[in-house]
Amino acid sequence: MTKTLPKISIITPSYNQAEFIDETIQSVLDQKYPNLEYLVIDGGSTDGTVEILKKYSHHLHWVSRKDKGQSDALNQGFLQASGDVLAFLNSDDRYEPGALQKVGEFMARHPEADWVTGKCRIIDSHGREIRKLVTAYKNFWLLLRNYNILLVLDYVSQPATFWRRSIIEKVGLFDEELHFSMDYDYSLRVGRIFKLFVVNDYLAAFRIHPASKSGLILKHFNTELAIAQRYTRSRFLHGLHSVHNGIIVTIYKRLQSVKIDE
Repeated sequence: MTKTLPKISIITPSYNQAEFIDETIQSVLDQKYPNLEYLVIDGGSTDGTVEILKKYSHHLHWVSRKDKGQSDALNQGFLQASGDVLAFLNSDDRYEPGALQKVGEFMARHPEADWVTGKCRIIDSHGREIRKLVTAYKNFWLLLRNYNILLVLDYVSQPATFWRRSIIEKVGLFDEELHFSMDYDYSLRVGRIFKLFVVNDYLAAFRIHPASKSGLILKHFNTELAIAQRYTRSRFLHGLHSVHNGIIVTIYKRLQSVKIDE
């Protein structure tokens, strides 16, 4: 099976995430995937991240220089990547053991699968799983894989998502004007053209911590609504998206474990 596995290129955009990036890198390298390319695009960190990256110089390619934000870093990485399959893992997230093997084997068995995702846990600063009900909610909608539902709520978990190079070539790179929810914008662009395939297993873990952008709940959801409005003129879907945002924000406020940006 090894000879037929696609080459997977993983991009990690990074900026001042020394607290977590070592764990992120280890989660990629510990996959022991036989056809892996790993690139870390750092935005000029000053918190010790570069020293950590130097430790792994023989196992990955990295650069550290000022960039224009996460989308710019991602695009730099994708332009350098040589893999048949591309993905990105943020510098505070991690892969589950065996994730890349599962994805590689799935895509080898299904050459028609250009866009593949799986399930994703939510973890806290200490790596403990949290918000299992939120995860179950996303998993329910993921099984339906409906584009109109995607216009209302983002059920595609970015850390567990992979694209063939053909998608980048047809859809293009990430929107560098977006500093939040650029992955949601990309899912909507891809979903208009490509069918979503699902590996019914946990592939990654998404970390929420006080310093993460994911803690800015209102900004994220407001940005997602504006993004959805790019891809449909349906006032009905706009209204559903807005109502759903209100419900989810209320739930997050009650959880009282993330920063609410108001």
